[in-house]
Amino acid sequence: MIRKKELTARGGGREVHAIITVENRDLSLARQLEEVESQMRNLLEEEGKRMQPVFMRWFLSDSANQASLLPEAGCARSVVEQPPLNLTKLALWIWLAEDVEMALQPDGSHAMRRGSYLHLFEAGSSRPGLGPYASTYDIFSSAELRLRSYGGSLLDSCVRTWLFVQNVDVNYSGVVEGRNSAFEEFGLTQQTRFIASTGIGGRHADKSVAIQMDSYSVRGLKEGQMRQISAPQYLNPTSEYGVSFERATSIDYGDRRHLFISGTASIDNRGQVVWEGDIRRQTERMWTNVGALLLEAECDWEDVGQILVYLRDPADYGVVNAMFTQRFPDTPFVILLAPVCRPGWLIEMECMAMRPIESEYENF
Repeated sequence: MIRKKELTARGGGREVHAIITVENRDLSLARQLEEVESQMRNLLEEEGKRMQPVFMRWFLSDSANQASLLPEAGCARSVVEQPPLNLTKLALWIWLAEDVEMALQPDGSHAMRRGSYLHLFEAGSSRPGLGPYASTYDIFSSAELRLRSYGGSLLDSCVRTWLFVQNVDVNYSGVVEGRNSAFEEFGLTQQTRFIASTGIGGRHADKSVAIQMDSYSVRGLKEGQMRQISAPQYLNPTSEYGVSFERATSIDYGDRRHLFISGTASIDNRGQVVWEGDIRRQTERMWTNVGALLLEAECDWEDVGQILVYLRDPADYGVVNAMFTQRFPDTPFVILLAPVCRPGWLIEMECMAMRPIESEYENF
């Protein structure tokens, strides 16, 4: 099944977010993969040659046995073990944009050039055999060097990261320390900026990988074009509890505003878990927090293109699926088994939004 949403910029430029899932969980892995690939081909044919994938992520139930079977892609392809909670073996999120061309770079990243902007996507950066601190520090250090080779840096170019942590309850503290060390070294501070991010449970096909990272960066942005969104009435600064990421980041182009909302849970403006143990109330408070971030960015729920939902306890799937289906009937979402970084949080979500605007900057 495909859930998709089309977002249109000022002047008609289009983007599409699609989430493809399997409905029959009794099918074999080969049949489920065949079904998702068929739906993906249908999507691309339906959207036409002007619409191209710029990023995709596969969610697997058993990456060690499934990852090697996935098809190659003409864009950055992320693969993570985060089982879909409808009890099927895989699901796929695809982000498509109109009138773009993707190119594989010598460093293994994928690039999309539009006008003076260079959009860089990297998927699956990992350091097999290293612990969480060393892996995280080295991955961010390598990302800094890679961006410098394009004339940028983490500080002025990196918009969004996703950190997938094996055994997040044990390893997340090392990830936090590694990221904090790298950010301090490269000038990302409370006084400058951090990066929108999700840090969540997720496994690589290689069991020796403690952490893997996906990232999205943009070269060519002018001062003021990228803005940090915080909603302080509802959410506290992440630095107050020792972590370094932005609640959300927006980018204004001449024809559209992109908004990247980080992994957001049921938290208050003092950094405390709200409604501990109550999945319904936590879901509602999470929506309140995300709504506040959307509002600060002058966006609303209609501008949201996709939602990824992470649950700690699969027993909560029925309740959460019913709530999301009722609240967001027209927005693609998928619910995944992925423990959140603090045990008291039962649920977390992230999303991306796009709103048509007119600004002084060059079009996307």
